[in-house]
Amino acid sequence: MQCSNMKNILVLSFGILLLYTAYMGLQTLQSSLNKIQGLGVASLSVMYVSLSISSLFLPPILIKKFGCKWTIVASMFCFISYSLCNFYPSWPTLIISSILVGIGGGPLWASKSIYITITGNKYAEMCGKISKDVVNQYFGIFFFICQTCRVWGNLISSLIFHLTPNAGSLDGSNQTVCGAADCPIESTQAGNTTGGPSKTVIYILLGSYTACGVLAVLLIILFLDQNHGDKEKNTDNGTSFCSTLLSALKHLRDKRQCLLIPLTMFSGFEQGFIASDFTKSYVTCILGLKYVGFVIICFGVTNSICAAIFGKLAQYTGRIPLFIFGAAINIGCIIGFLVWKPSTGNFAIFFVMSALWGIADAVWQTLLSSLYGVLFEKNKEAAFANFSLWESLGFAIAFGYSSFLCVYIKLYILMCVIVLGILLYGAVEFIEYRNSRTVAEDGPKDHTQDPSA
Repeated sequence: MQCSNMKNILVLSFGILLLYTAYMGLQTLQSSLNKIQGLGVASLSVMYVSLSISSLFLPPILIKKFGCKWTIVASMFCFISYSLCNFYPSWPTLIISSILVGIGGGPLWASKSIYITITGNKYAEMCGKISKDVVNQYFGIFFFICQTCRVWGNLISSLIFHLTPNAGSLDGSNQTVCGAADCPIESTQAGNTTGGPSKTVIYILLGSYTACGVLAVLLIILFLDQNHGDKEKNTDNGTSFCSTLLSALKHLRDKRQCLLIPLTMFSGFEQGFIASDFTKSYVTCILGLKYVGFVIICFGVTNSICAAIFGKLAQYTGRIPLFIFGAAINIGCIIGFLVWKPSTGNFAIFFVMSALWGIADAVWQTLLSSLYGVLFEKNKEAAFANFSLWESLGFAIAFGYSSFLCVYIKLYILMCVIVLGILLYGAVEFIEYRNSRTVAEDGPKDHTQDPSA
């Protein structure tokens, strides 16, 4: 049983690794590669708005009808379209493909989370282990593998860009508007530009990313077992978009879900910052486009390693110290970004800041996902739909204001959201502690009641 479960977790992890190698590689480059009229970040904002909507409507319907495996497969085809449409980047092609990725992203992330949670719970039940420990461990394994997508995706782009001698070369002539002082108007007036790669090099890059997506689909189809616990064989034909929406919105009656919204949105905010503002206003602005991949590789390496460590460490320390640790690192990095004056003379700091941000992101990606699975075990579909909704809304807002606000304003926004988020998360833990003491003193209550009541 353990071998079968681990095989499925590894197949799922490597399948999404291949898919996200292409997707994250392209996402990291959008703010620098398609920066004319803000096309790149605008397409990303549209993508996450679409993802917010699809997270509410589609995951429960598709998972109940097709099961997690085939929902994952269908969603992957939407991501492949994004690589294909980047062969001819324009407002129609990128916006349409971004909408498709958003439509597929909600079901993909929800079905992945449900598949891992069900697999972990089944194994824990058979072996007499604590469910949340097994689920945390499985999420840690998944994110250890999946988060290396930033390494491979950016390594591919950096190596391919180096095929063009003058592509994205160093340009320190506009350093006065780099870093926290970078504002859209000032950047436009300064004409902050770097050399671009040739069409041939871009086509090689996009062809490599498309191939990764195709391999991901084949891996899932051929080797991932269907988890029969995630599908209702007698699906209610009366299921509608409205009823699905109401189910997800009804979940907001749980106070714990409402309290987790700011921290869940911060997960989108902070990923949007590192993928868009850090790469454009710090790395590309000073070092050039060809160094973006190498800097983000540090983010991916620390993110992947810490995801596995935190997933296992949570069994011994509990969630609370790790959440506080992640928040402390993010706050420290935000202060660092505000006071740091980037230049070619402090080359190593680019990599250090990227690595530290990756450590903090590992907390949110691993433990926040497992937290939803543990807290809302009896209503997983609606819970993970809300998780995707609020995280993608954070992405959409971060990419949406990327072309309009100065970097220091974005950093202050991040600071406010993380402080609010971690305080409200503490309220969730207090509710859980209070409920556990009530159960211990008075005995188990009716599980059909609202746990937040």
